[in-house]
Amino acid sequence: MTRVYLASPLGFAASTMGFMDELVTILSEIVEIENPWAKTEFSKAIVACGEIDSYAERVTKLQAINFEIGRSNTEMIDRSDAVMAILDGVDVDSGTAAEVGYAFANGKRVYGIRTDFRLAGDNLGSIVTLQVEYFIKASGGRVVTTVDELIACAREIA
Repeated sequence: MTRVYLASPLGFAASTMGFMDELVTILSEIVEIENPWAKTEFSKAIVACGEIDSYAERVTKLQAINFEIGRSNTEMIDRSDAVMAILDGVDVDSGTAAEVGYAFANGKRVYGIRTDFRLAGDNLGSIVTLQVEYFIKASGGRVVTTVDELIACAREIA
């Protein structure tokens, strides 16, 4: 089965986790989803850092966790066949943008979904930041605006 990395900031807020879960459920019927937010051990480790009294120790521990999260996400992208990126927000999430760029640089096809109707491009010629949009289109993917269109993209690469 085709493996797809889901790049998104949706795991940061309870208000967006439901949409992420819905996407994972729908897309998992077509492709195998690599969802970095499913790795709950990182969230638990970050929360546990709040119990560390020493500021320096807390910072050192968080730096180590951050490095491991980055390594884990990189490994998931490397073993995926493609990337699907959630591009909603005032601007594309910086971590998501980095994942899109990394995937493109490593020859992965990238698709993006932007359901947010606010203007977020550099000008009227782009739906999101022009560099992110370039990486997506140059990879052979495209930016879509509905879940149904993203499902069609999943079927296209499955």
